[in-house]
Amino acid sequence: MFGKSKTAGNVANKHGSTTLISSETTITGDIHFSGSVHIEGRVKGNVSADQGMLTIAHNGSVEGDVRVQRVVVDGSVRGNVFAEEHLELASRAVITGNVFYNVIEMVKGSQVNGSLEHHANGVPDESQPLLERSGEELPVAEVIAAADS
Repeated sequence: MFGKSKTAGNVANKHGSTTLISSETTITGDIHFSGSVHIEGRVKGNVSADQGMLTIAHNGSVEGDVRVQRVVVDGSVRGNVFAEEHLELASRAVITGNVFYNVIEMVKGSQVNGSLEHHANGVPDESQPLLERSGEELPVAEVIAAADS
């Protein structure tokens, strides 16, 4: 009754240890982790995980790409988001960049200023450059020239 919530315990056990980046903290540089990371502060760099869960709280922000299996955003991201398994956008979420996902939940009020692309594993096929996937049709000569450079 007065102990830890069973749900909270299950989340911690499933994703390993949890790291908190507090609201008074700014990290400049890339973060690579396993387990869970909860960001209430600011990260200026890319965030990635081999296996993990990332939560960006309503005051938290990331300025860089996010590549994590499970992502919950209630803050802001300026960069592309790659969610291999599940992406949840809460009501105060603002993403300025492209979103690549397998499963997505969006709550009323969340914003994505970029494209949304579904992929079976949340990650686009690396053999096709992002320029070609943007929906713009390019002359063949420009695509060949870009590939040669």
